[in-house]
Amino acid sequence: MLTKKHLVLLASAGVVTLAGTSTANAATLEDTIERGAVQCGVSDGLPGFSAPDGDGNWQGLDVDVCRAVAAAVLGDADAVNYISLNAVERFTALQSGEVDLLSRNTTWTTTRDTTLGLNFAGVNFYDGIGFMVSRDLEISGADELDGAAICIQTGTTTELNVADYFRANDMQFDPIVFDTSEQTVGGFQAGRCDVLTSDTSQLAALRIQLDDPDGAVILPDIISKEPLGPVVRQGDDTWFNIVKWSLFAMLNAEEYGVTSENVDDMTSSENPDIARLLGQDGNYGEGMGLEADWAYNIISQVGNYAESFDRNVGMDSPLEIERGANALWNQGGFQYAPPIR
Repeated sequence: MLTKKHLVLLASAGVVTLAGTSTANAATLEDTIERGAVQCGVSDGLPGFSAPDGDGNWQGLDVDVCRAVAAAVLGDADAVNYISLNAVERFTALQSGEVDLLSRNTTWTTTRDTTLGLNFAGVNFYDGIGFMVSRDLEISGADELDGAAICIQTGTTTELNVADYFRANDMQFDPIVFDTSEQTVGGFQAGRCDVLTSDTSQLAALRIQLDDPDGAVILPDIISKEPLGPVVRQGDDTWFNIVKWSLFAMLNAEEYGVTSENVDDMTSSENPDIARLLGQDGNYGEGMGLEADWAYNIISQVGNYAESFDRNVGMDSPLEIERGANALWNQGGFQYAPPIR
């Protein structure tokens, strides 16, 4: 149901413009409300991050960002249209307006942030490029990969970073390039390459798709920084803020101990941070065109960051990835959200 505030936003959508930006590009919130769903670009199937389950329902850490935005904007985390995109298609789909939001294991880099007309709205997974090899090869480190045939997905930062690593270490390799992650793991399993390389999180997801997951091992070496996060178009600051703060709400909720299980009880908390988060003390969604319960809707329907991490990629999932760098800042990790106040 459209609220009075939503109707005002819709009425004004035709007159709001930004320098160098079309009205359509600057009105993602209004378009989303009118459509009744968030158009979210996800991967072409990466377990733990964005992949459909047996019933066709999309699940994953990246999917939960899409769901959080839908909960904040529409009050319904299920109001998402998922558009499957490979690495080559993803940026064009966002630039053209086919999707409102890209949430599919995408690395934040200078070029992508400054030359494609896009903005990264945060980091929902700190990662790095690694290597997976057959256990039978008895390889223990990346320094033993000189001359290896390596399966790589095209259109990714992996291609450049692997080339940099081998050049810097005076080693050679034979790149075997594929368009999708599914094809890369298929090439590895078929023996077309000795090594499969990607972000370590993606390697963990691809490993469980092998006929014999125990027959492959992920080497301990991490050769790059890969901060992965949601991406939006430049020129629409309101939408940029909504996506950014949807992620921050999940992180702050974990820090304050607010979960999908206790969020209703927490609405009566005397902790001022929790009261502001849950819309009990002021409306901190107003500056984004949202209702006061925007973060409550996220937490009650999607959960906090720890809940999302644990069920999708953490120890409660088949991937069993440790929190590591993705632990909160006060627990030895990098995840840190600005305060809501």
